[in-house]
Amino acid sequence: MTERKPPGVDFESWVDRQIREAAERGAFADLPGAGRPLTGLDAPYDENWWIKRKMHREGVSALPPALALRKAAEDAHEAALGARSEDEARRIVAEINERIREALRRPPAGPPLHLKPYDPESVLRARRERHSG
Repeated sequence: MTERKPPGVDFESWVDRQIREAAERGAFADLPGAGRPLTGLDAPYDENWWIKRKMHREGVSALPPALALRKAAEDAHEAALGARSEDEARRIVAEINERIREALRRPPAGPPLHLKPYDPESVLRARRERHSG
């Protein structure tokens, strides 16, 4: 349990004593990140930095579902173009097309989707051109 500051004791000296005693017990030894520089010191101040870092760590998107699907479609298209085989490219296109079709059947919240399923053959042609050149 955390100790309470005794009455009549200067707050700063009480805190300093708490820190010193913790250091003597080894409470600060082997902390994660010890010896490494602090990241983001050069970045401009953002009062929501901790929210953004937590969302990034948890893999959560702040985008509305429609925009998140647009981003996923762009990423899938790039992944299909860079796929190791045509079967893998077809699988990637089929998966994103299913998500797009579902979103067209039941439009997600947010801005208009402005997406249509990819034509697998045109994606495969573009993949072949990228890999041949």
